Amino acid sequence: MNTFKEPIYYQNEHLCMKVWQFTNDNPKAPFGSQWHYHKEIEFIIVQEGILSLRTPNNEYVLKQGDVVLIGSNQLHLSHKPDDDLLVYIVLHVDLQPYFDPAMMMYYRHFSEMVRPLEDLNYMFSENEQAKQEIGRTIIDIHTEMMNKIKGYEIAMSMHIKHLLLTLLRYDRHELLQSFDYVDATVMEPILAYVEAHLHEKIEMEEVSRLAGMSYTYFSKFFKKSVGLSFTDYVNRQRIQKAEKLLITKTEIITDIAASVGIENMAHFYELFKRYNGCTPKEYVRKLMN
Repeated sequence: MNTFKEPIYYQNEHLCMKVWQFTNDNPKAPFGSQWHYHKEIEFIIVQEGILSLRTPNNEYVLKQGDVVLIGSNQLHLSHKPDDDLLVYIVLHVDLQPYFDPAMMMYYRHFSEMVRPLEDLNYMFSENEQAKQEIGRTIIDIHTEMMNKIKGYEIAMSMHIKHLLLTLLRYDRHELLQSFDYVDATVMEPILAYVEAHLHEKIEMEEVSRLAGMSYTYFSKFFKKSVGLSFTDYVNRQRIQKAEKLLITKTEIITDIAASVGIENMAHFYELFKRYNGCTPKEYVRKLMN
């Protein structure tokens, strides 16, 4: 099974996005084995034909007018299930630059620190208005990028924020839970430190010093800001990294567990099953089917 990190080449570096319309008149083709991912979130709207898309936990069959949201670094692959013409627009965007001071209180909602944005796809099957509004906004973004009329950068920024607003307001299951204001200047170095040290033991004392807080205050601050404990956050990040290693490396599971900082195999299996509902071998088998 193959996988790769897809590079996204922005059409405008300041907007941190790429939007493109694809036309495919080739014969139908089955799912391949080329799973891919990228740091940018991805929106797709199908304008004509049918597109099938898979993630490790879901399969989507998108017809005309349907939309789907894929989160940051989410493994996925797609295929054309019939011989008819397929036309669709793909939007890739790095959300980080769009969290200015006025938006910062919603950083937690869209950061995927607790829940993948893919879970929001429920609203497109339950709410036709939400689906249509997201679809129109994606098309508007594509039109602005292709025409590049004076001030298109302002329009594009407004459209991206409108996408986020639409998701927030139509989230009737309240998956995008609200938490306290998150100061990016404090949180970003913490998250970067965790990502860089997942292969080793991470001491909360060291991270609290990095944040300029006492151990006790940092523990409460992180839980209040993120919605889960620092230890739980680190464990989630370790397992997410292990998921990718399982399908990109030929190493044995014990080596993969060690490479994400978990030496105790019983603990590794317990965490993996807690977050995925299956064992590592079952996870790999599921992706290969």
